[in-house]
Amino acid sequence: MEREIIKYRDLLNDREPEKRLDNLRSILEEEKAEQLPRKQMDYYINNHIHTTFSFSYYTPAMSIWMAFRSGLQIAGIMDHDTISGAREFIKAGEIAGIPTTKGVECRADFSKTLLKSRRINNPDQRSVAYIIIYGVSDNQIDRINSFFAPYREERNKRNLLMVQRLNEILEPVSLSLDFDLDVLPLSYALQGGTITERHILFALARKIMAKFSKGREVIEFLQHKLKIEISKKNLAYLEDKKNNFYAYDILHVLKSSLVELFYINATTECPDVNDVLALADETGSISAYSYLGDITESVTGDKKAQKFEDDYLELLFDVIKELGFKAVTYVPTRNSMAQIKRIQGLCKKYGFFQISGEDINSPRQSFICEILKNPELHNLVDAAWALIGHEKRVEEDLNEGLFSKKMIKKYPDLNERIQVFKKAGKNRVRERV
Repeated sequence: MEREIIKYRDLLNDREPEKRLDNLRSILEEEKAEQLPRKQMDYYINNHIHTTFSFSYYTPAMSIWMAFRSGLQIAGIMDHDTISGAREFIKAGEIAGIPTTKGVECRADFSKTLLKSRRINNPDQRSVAYIIIYGVSDNQIDRINSFFAPYREERNKRNLLMVQRLNEILEPVSLSLDFDLDVLPLSYALQGGTITERHILFALARKIMAKFSKGREVIEFLQHKLKIEISKKNLAYLEDKKNNFYAYDILHVLKSSLVELFYINATTECPDVNDVLALADETGSISAYSYLGDITESVTGDKKAQKFEDDYLELLFDVIKELGFKAVTYVPTRNSMAQIKRIQGLCKKYGFFQISGEDINSPRQSFICEILKNPELHNLVDAAWALIGHEKRVEEDLNEGLFSKKMIKKYPDLNERIQVFKKAGKNRVRERV
């Protein structure tokens, strides 16, 4: 797969969205003519694909091509503080024949709740948690994007300060970054995208590559100058001079150790959790708390072992239920089955919709979450189809959503309601074929 990624990277990551879509059409026609096999399984779904509109190797169009080649039946876009890539993602999905879901991820302020001062699911900051708005209908994209636009502006003020702080750390090793020249061009901020800590560190990774030769020079700089411990897996990547994703592997090493040194707490860029929940309700979308759980090694390879919500899960569920969350989302590959079963049990107890998706932002990650073939997780596949049905229904009428008063009254049992919307989702796909 790596060879194909490199082959089509420039075509599908062109800076012009219409060119990306045209190139996607051409590539898919070529692959169809070559009769390339495409493995598909019922459990191949992913509702959490990041794109270049936050941080990723993939534009929305290339994300869909990866989804197609990987055999996904359902693909969902999920960027930070923006949904600007959604329309391209939808069009690309139509070209490839892949049904899509749409969402936005953000950090929300929980300081006015009982979770104040706790390490929730954010490795960098207390009292702040990642939450998600799922099931966004096509006609609500602009409304949601306008909500997050001022928060993106505030985030860039902090990004600039973090670059300045990082430069103080880098001064002894004769490296520095310019936000406008080095960081901004790596992003899609001018097209409504978000700039994240990963952009800053990716800019640094490129600087390191420009100054040092691949292999031992880069490794010795990281280990001896920046005093970073490198895992065996990442060490092997950095030793490979033919590595096509070298800058991303440097990024993973940097992110695991440097963020805490230059990170500045996010304040004005984090909306109050109640405001995000109100936005989700007003747009007929589905609010979800993003469970992380205590981790040992992250799926992306750029997070250190750390404890999060597991010690106070019952309190957490009390709080998010009281706040009005509709769902809990989790990543099976990031958690043990013991953690998953505990989350499933609490979701059933509190009446939360369960959603899943593999957090994609690195070219080394698989778009496929093989663990979903486990029958105990097939509810997550049903949930993906239900999201498609939900998006179709709320586009026509906000009162027809999965958590609307009308639907709850008609189908008070959540599991029954999910099956109704799953059927609606599959019908939608059949109508488009």
